[in-house]
Amino acid sequence: MTKINKKHKDRLFCFIFGRDENKRWSLDLYNAINNTSYENPDDVNIFTIDDVLYMDMKNDVALIVDDILNVYEQQSTFNPNMPVRELIYVSKLYNKYIKMKSLNIYSRSLIPLPKPKLAVFYNGTKDIEDTVLRLSDSFINSSPDIEPDISVNVKMININYGKNSEVLEKCKILEEYSWLINKIREYSVGTEIEEAVGKTLDEMPETFALKPFLLMHKAEVCDMCITEYNAAETMKALGEEYYAEGKADGLAEGLAEGKAEGLAEGKAESLERINQMLADGLITEETAKLIIENLSQ
Repeated sequence: MTKINKKHKDRLFCFIFGRDENKRWSLDLYNAINNTSYENPDDVNIFTIDDVLYMDMKNDVALIVDDILNVYEQQSTFNPNMPVRELIYVSKLYNKYIKMKSLNIYSRSLIPLPKPKLAVFYNGTKDIEDTVLRLSDSFINSSPDIEPDISVNVKMININYGKNSEVLEKCKILEEYSWLINKIREYSVGTEIEEAVGKTLDEMPETFALKPFLLMHKAEVCDMCITEYNAAETMKALGEEYYAEGKADGLAEGLAEGKAEGLAEGKAESLERINQMLADGLITEETAKLIIENLSQ
């Protein structure tokens, strides 16, 4: 599938926490993660990179608060490669910051940069504990006596409903978002995703501050939920199929080699199948984009 020069469509998490009109919620999220107590939403500078090329990587939410560059990602599947992805995001964000501030990286003076803080908000179906993902875990250990010169740590926080009550209580919108995803997931069992989203929005408590915003943008919210759900389901089906193929190869040729072959061949065949599904009208272009992004992770 070729690259298309179109604006990347927001995911629901970014739609809620990455908008200028919702800076109050973005600030609450920042305070909950960093144990701070900022009160002025104008302290928040939404700094997310947008208008990227199709199949390029785009981060969900980036905020600058008090010279701290916060890079937030929401993940419905566990991804141990988030540190290297975050490293790429931060590099792009620093490049944006340097251009915006007209800083000279060739200057004899040290240029000031905001301090990076990286977090992943996990709300997948597997019961995964909070952890810190480290770039160093990815390094090939062929020369154990040589210390790496780059270190990246990413805090992963499980935000499933009922988890991390302290963090969710500090950021009520995050708690309401958690409730929303949990209910959609619950109602989608044996039901069309459109119906599950509609039923969830109807049953959302009137006391939720998030509800008026979601209802105001109901069509967009439903579209984003459907796209993300379809992408996740397609990825799950493709993953199970090619894991099985890799495992079968492993029995014949050795487990490690079989998994590697299954993964490489699976990705290639998955891309072909996604293109065909798109051509046949079985999935939308936005769903195809999300699937391919996940394949490249």
